[in-house]
Amino acid sequence: MSDIQRVAAAIQAAERILVITGAGLSADSGLPTYRGLGGLYNGVTEEGLPIEEALSGPMLRRNPALCWKYLAQLGRACLGARPNAGHEAIAELQRFKPECWVLTQNIDGYHRQAGSPVDRLIEIHGELSPLFCQSCGAESPDLARHLAGEMPPKCHECGGILRPPVVLFEEMLPEQAIDSLYAELRKGFDAVISVGTTASFPYIIEPVLRTRQAGGFTVEINPALTDLSPVVDVHLRGKALEVLQGLLSHISGD
Repeated sequence: MSDIQRVAAAIQAAERILVITGAGLSADSGLPTYRGLGGLYNGVTEEGLPIEEALSGPMLRRNPALCWKYLAQLGRACLGARPNAGHEAIAELQRFKPECWVLTQNIDGYHRQAGSPVDRLIEIHGELSPLFCQSCGAESPDLARHLAGEMPPKCHECGGILRPPVVLFEEMLPEQAIDSLYAELRKGFDAVISVGTTASFPYIIEPVLRTRQAGGFTVEINPALTDLSPVVDVHLRGKALEVLQGLLSHISGD
């Protein structure tokens, strides 16, 4: 039995499944990672700052124009691309498996666009829209219009600085998303699939380790080895969209 057949058989037998997705999945749609944004050289901005500092909560407060310079690049890239076959394969898997959840680090909204049910989607780093005013809280959903205008975008109600509901560097994770994740973790998962992430955060590593320790099946889909690779049952090497399509074809019988 090949590795992909082994993974397909394990997923077929599983009821509760968690799919964890990172930048590698959306990279197949042509999206840049933080370090692939325009104007960067080895992760340093034109202003000589690490991108983690430019895209941070303190920078948004201190110099919103600078922070928005790079937020806008991310926003335009997300609006200029579409979900790929990998996102669609995950949404299809969720249709096959009503207890399949998605935990994503991505802020592009592509899982929603591809058809993943919102009630089984945990966007742990938030999303790019709707923008909201940091002063009065008013929402402004037309992201494309704001990205075509002056930076930073301003609230039409009070003139305050708008921001997206994303988790910037040095900010806390959204409480509701964390609560949802750990509520599902307490129920346990039969299988966990890590897709396109280097798994550098505890809340990404923990579901894999917990499931493995409880006797569940764990798999990593990534073109390169990561810190998770030695601890999962199977590492499937390749581009996320290609591996996910192949996996789905074995599960669906197409």
